[in-house]
Amino acid sequence: MSFESEKHADDYWKENLRMMLTLLSIWFAVSFGAGILFVEELNAIRIGGFKLGFWFAQQGSIYVFLALIVVYVVKMNKLDRKYNVHEDHEEPDEFEEALEEEFTH
Repeated sequence: MSFESEKHADDYWKENLRMMLTLLSIWFAVSFGAGILFVEELNAIRIGGFKLGFWFAQQGSIYVFLALIVVYVVKMNKLDRKYNVHEDHEEPDEFEEALEEEFTH
């Protein structure tokens, strides 16, 4: 992985940090806010017999965290392609040739 210029590297890391801070803020708001700060207000709402605040504290924040990981992976792949530092830039023919060479020797 190499960047075309120093400016590309700086821009890449700035976008990466901005994305991470945004996603971590969402996770903090859901896990701390919904699971602790607003738990009493959310417990007034019941879904499937469970109090919503309790559900966020026990399971909801974990589901949100897993969804944020998926969002991060998708956005990082797009960011890697934008700055041309993605890992799958081998041509399919080169990949097939490399496989043939590895298995024939």
